[in-house]
Amino acid sequence: MASYRDYLAWERLPHLWCAGCGHGVILKALTLALAALEVPPDKVVVASGIGCSGRIGDYVTTHRFQGTHGRTLAFATGIHLARPEVKVICVMGDGDAAAIGGNHLIHAARRNVDLTAIVPNNLNYGMTGGQFSPLTPPASISSTSRQGKAEPAFDICHLAVVAGASYVARTTVYHVTEMQKFLQEAILKKGFSLLEVLTPCPTYYGRYNALGEAAQMLEWLNRSVIPLARYRQMSGDEARYWWRGRLVDREAPDFLSRLKGAG
Repeated sequence: MASYRDYLAWERLPHLWCAGCGHGVILKALTLALAALEVPPDKVVVASGIGCSGRIGDYVTTHRFQGTHGRTLAFATGIHLARPEVKVICVMGDGDAAAIGGNHLIHAARRNVDLTAIVPNNLNYGMTGGQFSPLTPPASISSTSRQGKAEPAFDICHLAVVAGASYVARTTVYHVTEMQKFLQEAILKKGFSLLEVLTPCPTYYGRYNALGEAAQMLEWLNRSVIPLARYRQMSGDEARYWWRGRLVDREAPDFLSRLKGAG
């Protein structure tokens, strides 16, 4: 039986993330999911871009790929088409997935490429100093919105659904068991899968927005991120809450199958 320890590069630990950062939780959940599915490490590629989440690839024993900022899905598409027998898991932060990489996300979902995209949502750009991102909630304080962010945020999960993804879900670093379950479902799903994981940056977002220390931020996630079914029943209070759950799980031909059929 596989163990999560088989997927961790122990010689590279301890990690370099800030104290209280949720990326270590995501890393552990990913290794647990791979172990539960018993996918051999040499049959997995963890692809990442630039930013705090990009370091996840430093701590795994699987194949690793780190590309230029925002291009993770473009490179990963090529890897998948060349080696379709390998599970390709992309880890992308706010910028890689939603800003400079937003167009690649739309088209990877539209093509329904058989990739698993994990989006750790820090609610800001953590590595470069806490600037706001497309996923930062409106009115939030950041390094570049000292009076509160004027721009609205968009929901990357609904964006992926509309674009054509086969599987889309959202959870948080507080809801670890749910995260592992969603990761297993996403990895097994044929087609494009996206899992957003809410993991607010404790160094910048939490401090700027008076959310307390990392433990208090976890409590905030537990209070503020509610099951999707309950969220859909609410009226008027939606702005105070986030939803978590499985947004879509559908069957559709993946890109490689269509490509082979066209040939």
